[in-house]
Amino acid sequence: MDEEKFNLSLRKFLKHVGVTSQREIERIVRESEASGRRELKVRMVLTAEGTDLHHEVEGTIDLS
Repeated sequence: MDEEKFNLSLRKFLKHVGVTSQREIERIVRESEASGRRELKVRMVLTAEGTDLHHEVEGTIDLS
């Protein structure tokens, strides 16, 4: 495995995940602004086809 190619590809994927996830979170917050929510509970699930990878990250985003 070419480590440099792998690292570049991984960073590109993670950047894409971060940017698109932020956009979606911002969209859902804008759409639900009238609800008066003070926080948004979120969970990200990572899987990889053909493997047993299942990684979950949970958190809370402060909306106040």
